[in-house]
Amino acid sequence: MRSRLMGVIERVRLTVMGRVQGVGYRMSCAHEAKAIGVDGSVRNLSDGRVEVIAEGTREQLDALAAWCADGPQFASVRQVDRVAETPVGESSFTIR
Repeated sequence: MRSRLMGVIERVRLTVMGRVQGVGYRMSCAHEAKAIGVDGSVRNLSDGRVEVIAEGTREQLDALAAWCADGPQFASVRQVDRVAETPVGESSFTIR
C-alpha cells in the first residue's frame, strides 16, 4: 500500500509491557502518534499490557516504537513486542 507523498505504508502491532496502565500511556501515545503522522489505535489489554496498532512509513513506525519503549513520564516500560501486519488503510488514530 502506498501513501500519496510518503512512500510505502506499513502496519505494526506493538504490545507494551510494564507499568503502562493508569499512567496516561494511551493519551500520550495517541498525542505522539498524531504528531508523528501515523494512523491506528491504542488500547489497554485486560492483562495490564497496552496494544498499539499503527500504520505509516517505516520511519514513522520506528519513531513511534521508540517512543513506546519510553512512554510518558510515569510509565515504566519493560518490553515492547513488534509484529508486522498487512495495512488495512487506517484513517485516524484513536484511543479504544
